[in-house]
Amino acid sequence: MSFSFSHHRGNGPAWVLAALCATAATPLPYRTARAQTAVQIVASSIGATPLASATATNAAAGTQAQQASSPVVTLPRLDISTTAAEEDTETSLSDMPLNAASPDASTQRMSRLSSPDASSLFRNQPGFSSYGGGRLANLPVLNGMADDRVATVVDGMRIEPACPNHMNPALSYIDPDSVQSATSVAGITPVSMGGDSIAGTIDVERADPRFARNNKLLVTGRVRGTYRSNGGAYGASGALTVANDTFSLRYNGSYDQSGNYRGGAGMGAVHSTSYVTYNHAVTAGLHKDNHLLVVTFGQQDTPREGFANQYMDMTNNRSTFVNGKYTGSFNWGQLEARGSWQRVTHAMNMLRDKGGHSPTKGMPMNNDSRQVSYALKATIPLGPKHTLKLGSSFDHEGLNDWWPPLMGSMMMGPNTYHNINNGHRDRLGHFAEWEAHWTPRVSTLLGFRNDLVMMNTGDVAPYSWTGMMNMADATAARAFNARKRGRTDTNFDVTAMTRWQATDSFTLEGGYARKSRAPNLYERYAWGTGSMSSSMIGWFGDGNGYVGNPNLKSEIANTASVTLDWHDPTPAGRWGLKVQPYYSYVHNYINVVQAGTFSNGRHLLQFANHNAQTYGINASGHYTLWNTDRFGKGEFTGVLNWVRGQDEVTHSGLYHMMPLNGTVAVTEAVGPWKGRVEMNFVKAKDTVDYLRAEPRTPGYALLNLGGSYNWKMLTLDAGVDNIFNQPYYLPLGGLSLTDTRYIGYTRALPGMGRSFNVSLTATF
Repeated sequence: MSFSFSHHRGNGPAWVLAALCATAATPLPYRTARAQTAVQIVASSIGATPLASATATNAAAGTQAQQASSPVVTLPRLDISTTAAEEDTETSLSDMPLNAASPDASTQRMSRLSSPDASSLFRNQPGFSSYGGGRLANLPVLNGMADDRVATVVDGMRIEPACPNHMNPALSYIDPDSVQSATSVAGITPVSMGGDSIAGTIDVERADPRFARNNKLLVTGRVRGTYRSNGGAYGASGALTVANDTFSLRYNGSYDQSGNYRGGAGMGAVHSTSYVTYNHAVTAGLHKDNHLLVVTFGQQDTPREGFANQYMDMTNNRSTFVNGKYTGSFNWGQLEARGSWQRVTHAMNMLRDKGGHSPTKGMPMNNDSRQVSYALKATIPLGPKHTLKLGSSFDHEGLNDWWPPLMGSMMMGPNTYHNINNGHRDRLGHFAEWEAHWTPRVSTLLGFRNDLVMMNTGDVAPYSWTGMMNMADATAARAFNARKRGRTDTNFDVTAMTRWQATDSFTLEGGYARKSRAPNLYERYAWGTGSMSSSMIGWFGDGNGYVGNPNLKSEIANTASVTLDWHDPTPAGRWGLKVQPYYSYVHNYINVVQAGTFSNGRHLLQFANHNAQTYGINASGHYTLWNTDRFGKGEFTGVLNWVRGQDEVTHSGLYHMMPLNGTVAVTEAVGPWKGRVEMNFVKAKDTVDYLRAEPRTPGYALLNLGGSYNWKMLTLDAGVDNIFNQPYYLPLGGLSLTDTRYIGYTRALPGMGRSFNVSLTATF
C-alpha cells in the first residue's frame, strides 16, 4: 500500500485526515457501494478522495466534517474487510449484500506484488476462482460458473472478449495498480448490478479524481517499480495528479514484462507463458457543488502474450477507449450516467515456443471489435424507509474475425477465412428495484429486469471453396450462409432478498434469483467443422475443437442462497464468520455434445443446451488474535470454498469446477511494518468433464509470505510465493499444449514455482 501526500506550492507538504457527513441537496438514507454517493460527491467537491469500498463509504457517512486550511483533504483509508458496515442495519441490500466481498489491504498488497493480472486481486475471496493460460488474462469463475456467465464490469463498462480464445477479457484492460475498489458478488445478485449473467458480478473501479480547495494547487503522485524472480519479470507504474478546486487531471501508466515461468521442483520451464504489456490512461474531472463529471481516455498495448493451453498466442492487442461518468444529487434523489466507447484490434499467431514467428509458419488470425455503451441509474427515496432504483443500459458489440492466408500453405489459403463477418450483439436492458426497511432489523429487496439481446452476422468463407483439405469447412460455410442468422433473446430476471438481523451478533440473509444469459457470438456463430479451424475456437484450454450452434437458447438460472453472518457486535469487530450455502438449477445451460473425433484423439464439440445444476458452500471468517500498542494488531483470516456441478443430460461433472479449496492467513500490523503469512490448499480434482477429457490433478498446499515497511514517502513490499517450491498442477488450467513440443507428451498445466518478489513505491 502506498501513502499519498499532497503538496501545496509555497506552504510545503500538507496531509490532513478528515471525515465528513453528507450535505447533499436531499440526504439519502441508503447509499450506493459502486456508484458515486452523496457522501462521495460532497467529499469530491471539497477535495476528498472517494473511499475504497462501500464499507468505507458507510463508515464515513456517520462522521463529522472537519474544517482545515490544507489545499486537499484525504479521507482515511479504511480496511475494506471491516465488518462494521455489514453490521449496520441500515446498510443497503442492493449495494452491499452479505455475499459481496472485497479483498482486504494485505491481500491486495500481495496480489499486486505477485501478479500483473487484475483478476489476482480477487484471490482468496469466497466463491472466486480463475483460469486461463495467459498470465495477464485469467477468466473469472464465481460459484463454479465462468467467463461470460459472470458480469465483469471495469469502470462501469461491460467489456466482451474480442477473441475466439477469449485472450482479452475485461479484467485484462486495467492494471492492478490503477484499481481503487474491487468487489465480487457470488450467487444472488441485485438486478441493478447487471443482467445477461447467471453467476454473479465482478466490479472494479479506478479512483475518482482528487481536487484541491480554496483556489490552491494540488500536485501529487506515485512511482512504483516491481521485480519477480520467477520468469525474470519486472515492471513499473506511476500516477500524477494536478488539480485545483474545480478541475483535476490525472495520468496513470504501467509497463510489465516477463519470460516463461518455471514450475515447482522438477517441472522445468512452462513454455508460452511470457508477456509484455503497456497501459496508459488520462482522467479529467470537473465538479461543481454536488455534481461530478469524469472522463477517462486510455490505451493498452500488449505486443506479446503466450498461452500455454492454447494452440495460438497473442501477438498483438491494442485497446483504445473513452469512458465518461456523471454523478449528481438533486431534490428528488441521485443520478448516475455512464457512457463508453472502445475499439480493440487483436492478432494471434504462434510465438517461438510453438514453432511460429515466421511468415511461412503459424497461423495468422485477426480481430477488430468496437463496443459502445451507456448506462443510466436513478436512486429515488420514496420515504424514510423505502428506496426505488430505476435504470436503463445499452451495449453494442461489433466484431470482425478473419484469418489471412498463410504464405505457401495448401491448407490455410489461398483466400481469407472469414470466421465472424460483421457480427454484432446488442443488448438493451431496463430494471426497477425496490428496497424497504420494514423495521430496524428487517429489510427486503425486490427487483425486476428485462434484457433484449439482438444478434446477427454476415456471410462467411473458408480458405478455399475447393480441394480435399477444405471440404469440411466449405460445406459448413455453404450451409451457414444459406440459413437465417438473426436471433433475438428476450430475457427476464427477478431478484428477491430478505435480511434479518436476529441479534446484535447474528444476521441472516437469503433469497431467490432468476437470472438469464444469452449466448455470445462464438457460441452461436463459429461455423468451421474442420480439425484445424474448429481447434482455433474455444476458451477452455482443453485442446478440443468447437463449433457454434445458431439455435442455442438463453441460459436461465434459478438460484437459492442463504448467508449466515455471525460477528462481534462491538465496534471493534474482533471476530466474524460467514457461511453461504447455495443451489442453482440452470435451464438450457450451454454445454457441448460430441460431433466428431480428430486424428490426434481430440474431439469436435458443438455447443448445445442442456439442463444442469450447481451447488456448494462458501465460508469466510476472521479473528483478532491481539491488538495492543506494543505488539500492534494480529489477525487470523480464513476462506473455504466447495462447489459441485453436474450436467443433467450427460451426467458428467461440469467443466472447470474447482475442487475443495481454501486459504488460512495470519496478518500483523505494528507501526510502519505490516506482514502476512498464508497457506493455500487445494484438494485433488477427481470430478471432471469426461467428454472434454478434462485432466485430473492431485491436491497441493502452498505457503506464501509477504510484508511491507513504510517510511516517510517510501514503501518497500517484499514476499515469497510458494516458499517450498512445491510442484503442482492448476485444477482449472487445462492442458499444457505447448509443453508437448518440448517434453513429448501432454500434461496438465503446471502452476508457478517459487518466486521472490519485491517492489518499491515512492509517493509525493
